[in-house]
Amino acid sequence: MLKQKFLQKGQQKLSPQQIKLMKLVQLSTLDFEQRVKQELEENPALEEIEEETSSIEEEDTSVIDFDLPEQEDKSIDISEINIDEYLSDDEILDFKNNNPNNHNKEKYIPIVSGISFQEYLKSQLHTFRLNQEDLLIADFILGSIDEDGYIRRKIPAIVDDILFILGIPVTAEKVEKLLVNYIQKLDPIGIGARNLQECLFIQLENKKKSHDVNLAKRLIKNNFESFTKKNYKKLQNKLGTTKNDLRKAIYQIEKLNPKPGKIYSGNSKNLDHLIPDFTICISDGKLELSLNHRNTPEIKVSSLYLDMLKSYKSSKERNMKKNENTILFLKQKIDSAKWFVDAIKQRQNTLMLTMNAIMDYQKEYFITGDPYKIKPMILKNISQKIGVGISTVSRVANSKYVNTPYGTFLIKSFFSEKMINEEGIEISSIEIKKLLRESIAKENKRRPLTDEKLSKILKKKGYLVARRTVAKYRDQMQIPVARMRKIL
Repeated sequence: MLKQKFLQKGQQKLSPQQIKLMKLVQLSTLDFEQRVKQELEENPALEEIEEETSSIEEEDTSVIDFDLPEQEDKSIDISEINIDEYLSDDEILDFKNNNPNNHNKEKYIPIVSGISFQEYLKSQLHTFRLNQEDLLIADFILGSIDEDGYIRRKIPAIVDDILFILGIPVTAEKVEKLLVNYIQKLDPIGIGARNLQECLFIQLENKKKSHDVNLAKRLIKNNFESFTKKNYKKLQNKLGTTKNDLRKAIYQIEKLNPKPGKIYSGNSKNLDHLIPDFTICISDGKLELSLNHRNTPEIKVSSLYLDMLKSYKSSKERNMKKNENTILFLKQKIDSAKWFVDAIKQRQNTLMLTMNAIMDYQKEYFITGDPYKIKPMILKNISQKIGVGISTVSRVANSKYVNTPYGTFLIKSFFSEKMINEEGIEISSIEIKKLLRESIAKENKRRPLTDEKLSKILKKKGYLVARRTVAKYRDQMQIPVARMRKIL
């Protein structure tokens, strides 16, 4: 039987402004720089502060307040607008990079030179004597090569696209011929392969002929699956060769490049993503933290728009109705500008507050650089320490890098699970992973250590770690199982 009843419950929802602020917190240094420049272009009420007029301000470490001014308010009564409010909020009208060394701020200017990977391949392709139609088709095939140097698409799909985009009817046989006879001859060798097996075989075909190379070609062409699974005894029987000859053939394969495209395109791919967001340095035995502002412009609410409001203030009683649309437009743009300036300050405040807490929590490590000094730390520890949500700490940790005297690290890498050793002392899972990596590095590669043996080694050192936990940590470190680490 259906019954009606009243229920009262509270709900908490993020405002659009709070969501936008969280997105700003999550942005990397480069993405944030682009976001600020985009806002400068889209909102005429924002303007960049000239470098010579910017002044050094003390860093704001006040408690973060997420009650930002509303940006959108389309049902406004003009008579309720107090223009004086827009002319007196000097404390949030500009944003300057709060850095003690702001006057000597280093500018990071990306330099782009040379030609793209595709252009490099095309310049080689055009040295072949091909007719106009074949050259168009070959150029189109080049466009399907990814940054690793592979063609991941099926030949029939490429044939269909050539007909649809270029209007040239072509057979799969012709595309195959152009691919094998021309594109796969380009430098670096191995370009245009459709899988790893073909890529390795192409490179072996271009090597100087020898017994070892011929054996390696047979191994790749006819026994690739056994090779990837490292079934060496099976390979010896199939190829009818000795262990020593098989070892030499495998050595020839190990010298090949499984991703030939990376030679040209891989070096610059991740440069922007590895720009550190924070820098930690040691001065007189104390840790100092700074936020990287790179080329982020210093911004403020446009003085031109404020002057326009002044003029409307002087004549508002006489021409209020006449200038209604103009005043609404000015209010909307200035509200948006003030919100964005304030959001940048709060982003900076959130980042510094969070990273300061992490630095303080892992102080021993940042002072000494000893990985064994890293304490067990989870998102909740930092969240409770600074009084912000776990999701906020997660956004900072998952997307930000910190430059330390010992290298540049993803902040997330300092978070780890808590474990207890035989003495009842809390240790970090990072310490366990370091011991595992050291044990695997020292193992006999002809008889690699299994997860069970690794677990026993850790137990002898006073760390009670189950075999399943060893397997989990090994997977996290992207170390293969014992069988895949075996060599002849």
